[in-house]
Amino acid sequence: MKKRVVCCECGNVLKKDEVALSKKLLGVDTEDLYCIDCLAEYLECSRIDLEIKIQEFKEQGCTLFL
Repeated sequence: MKKRVVCCECGNVLKKDEVALSKKLLGVDTEDLYCIDCLAEYLECSRIDLEIKIQEFKEQGCTLFL
């Protein structure tokens, strides 16, 4: 069974893109994984900014987002 990963800030279950984005922006070895809303607050940007980055990383072929 697949392990459920939760946001280190709010405890919500993370989607795969949220896990990938945390690893991409904070480093692949980070243990602090955030949901998109908490990551936006942590990075002091908007949720929309992060959604755009997810799409850009996918288009670039980043393997974290496969």
